[in-house]
Amino acid sequence: MMTPHTNSPASTASLRMHLAAALVLAIFALPAAARAQSSPPQTPSSDQSPDAGPQTDNGTIILKKKKDPDADEPPPPPAPETPKVKNPDNATYSLRVDVPIVNLDVNVVLDKTHQFVPGLKPANFLVLEDGVEQQVQTVRMAQTPITAVMLLEFAANSYYLINDMRNASYSFFQTMRPDDYVAVITYDLKTHILTDFTNNKDVVAQSLQTLTIPGFSDTDMFDALYETLDRTSRIEGRKYIILIGSGRDTFSKLTLDKILAKVKATPNVTIFTIGTGAFLNEMSGSRGGMSSGIRDLNYLQAQNQLKTFAQMTGGLSFSPIFQGELPDIFSQINNSIRNQYVLTYRPTNTKNDGRYRRVKVLLVDNEGHPLQMQDEKHKPLKYSIIARDGYRAKLPVE
Repeated sequence: MMTPHTNSPASTASLRMHLAAALVLAIFALPAAARAQSSPPQTPSSDQSPDAGPQTDNGTIILKKKKDPDADEPPPPPAPETPKVKNPDNATYSLRVDVPIVNLDVNVVLDKTHQFVPGLKPANFLVLEDGVEQQVQTVRMAQTPITAVMLLEFAANSYYLINDMRNASYSFFQTMRPDDYVAVITYDLKTHILTDFTNNKDVVAQSLQTLTIPGFSDTDMFDALYETLDRTSRIEGRKYIILIGSGRDTFSKLTLDKILAKVKATPNVTIFTIGTGAFLNEMSGSRGGMSSGIRDLNYLQAQNQLKTFAQMTGGLSFSPIFQGELPDIFSQINNSIRNQYVLTYRPTNTKNDGRYRRVKVLLVDNEGHPLQMQDEKHKPLKYSIIARDGYRAKLPVE
């Protein structure tokens, strides 16, 4: 049976010496990184701020981070709270301010020669809206291409009327320029579109050449003008209607009052009228008799309707007796269409009530007196101001 081995005191002391030596060697064998991790963190010196940059191997100088120049500035005060207004039923409402601007086309022509009067200044125009003076902001000259509808009466009632219409329509056709757009519409019992808007003069000429044999003798001018106004209102910009006819109306569904209301309500449309049958009326009037008086009365009423359409829209109305008058007539129309003043103002009445506002344009001198014109011999010249007589204000829902 074996007994446990007992160390002597000498052997125990030798063992302790060997263990101490091994411990010293192990400590020196530890990596430098381990000793660094085991060392306690150093406290930053008094001249080194906590936000100092990282240490580098280039020396003992440490570059501090650049401070934000606005860091020392006090923060801006908070924006004041928007006052909250509690609407009924917690509903949300939006407010839109719509300031209307009126653009008014004005033509000034001499009564004797029908020539356009150039060179007028903004101070020469006095605009009254419902009798209240308006501040004219801008006045400029305009000479632009035209967009026009030739509305022609083509009915089996009289050869003279058809011949007058043909001569007048061909005279206007000759004044077309390459950048003008023209549509051709005829009317008797109904309206007939011969050609839509085109700047091709050949197409317009071909459509006019088809006017040979009329179908009906009725002339529903009110209905035809209403439909034409309705079509042109869908086109942007200024439009013109060249209405060539006798001015008579037979079986239109619309009355004169309704067509006048339509003319008022249609913006940016100017109507020029060429009355046919003036020579025929002169010939029949020379015969005398009761029938001649009635015919004269009907003719005058028809011509008055044509003049009313033109005056309401700032156009011109003519009743030529001879064909030789047509070139001068369409020269005046072209001067009126292509040369005009465009006035801009903000109406003092800003209500969107849909009511008709009557507008009147006057010419004044520097002292506010009516403007007087003279020729080279200092003789007074009479002139006419051609402009729409008003416009219809917008409705709140527009």
